[in-house]
Amino acid sequence: MSLEELRGKIDEADEKIVRLIAERIRIARAIGGEKKNQGKQIEDIAREQVVLENVKSIAQDENISQEHIESLYRQIMSISKSVEGTVVAFQGERGAYSEEALFHFFGSATGVKPCESLDDVFRTVEQGKTQFGIIPIENSLEGSVSRSYDLLLDSDLRVCGETELRVVHCLIASQETRLDLVKRVYSHPQALGQCQSFLRHLNAELIPTYDTAGSVKMLKEKGITDGAAIASARAAEIYGMQIIAREIEDTNSNFTRFFILARQDSPPSGNDKTSIVFSVKHRPGALYEFLQMLASKNINLTKIESRPTRQKPWEYNFYLDFEGHREDSAAREALESLQKTALFVKVLGSYPRAK
Repeated sequence: MSLEELRGKIDEADEKIVRLIAERIRIARAIGGEKKNQGKQIEDIAREQVVLENVKSIAQDENISQEHIESLYRQIMSISKSVEGTVVAFQGERGAYSEEALFHFFGSATGVKPCESLDDVFRTVEQGKTQFGIIPIENSLEGSVSRSYDLLLDSDLRVCGETELRVVHCLIASQETRLDLVKRVYSHPQALGQCQSFLRHLNAELIPTYDTAGSVKMLKEKGITDGAAIASARAAEIYGMQIIAREIEDTNSNFTRFFILARQDSPPSGNDKTSIVFSVKHRPGALYEFLQMLASKNINLTKIESRPTRQKPWEYNFYLDFEGHREDSAAREALESLQKTALFVKVLGSYPRAK
């Protein structure tokens, strides 16, 4: 077969692929309408995992890369979800790391709703203005995001997913600004804290703001030429600013973990985590007894930390993550036992663990 004939075959295959994708999108639109009629949430993380496993199995049979097929199908599903009506709330301006994380989780075609504060993210999902929210829960360098944990304690929303994002900080300024002209650096306090070595040598005034991308937007709107902001490369692109220094974070092991919020958590996927908050009676061994119970049931603990109850001085709630789903028999038995002995127990959600 000649080269031209082979190219003709490619054109025929491409036409079939595009028409099939269009058919898939039409079906997705119909599914979205039916879900709305039934009052169900648009996103179905467990169903998405089934689809990905199915197409990866086909890829294996056809001797093509499962990783490439998964990446391709995540984009196809992202387009499908956009016509179904998936919208996700996040804290910050367009270009914030939270927005980057939600695209990483949901796909780049997902609808977004920027919010001024984490409180607004919760409120938006609680009021049904968006189906999902995404919040930072901990950073590998700076530790936990206290406000996120406090809001999870008070809200009826559930954690239905998690994702992790490698944070790459850039120093961003107007097109005419040079590094030696920078007298002030604006950014979220965590971002400033994660770039201390670079900033120490820059010898500029550090000005905390509520958001990384918001700092870039502020420089643009106010026409500041002797200042810079720390934010993502995407923020520089969105606001038409220049990057004058890249990868300025103190270490390349800078990751942020995010929780996905919804009005219900996810069904078992076979590779899950569960997050809970609880308090125990103030007596010797109370916490140890619960941890021992988890170990006896072969439940692997992935995180534990304490936070003040905000009711009495020096009394604490414990936030704990463990492997497994709350509906698994071992986890269910452990939680039932804890509820009998603890002062307070709340399951924040079960969800597929991040890759």
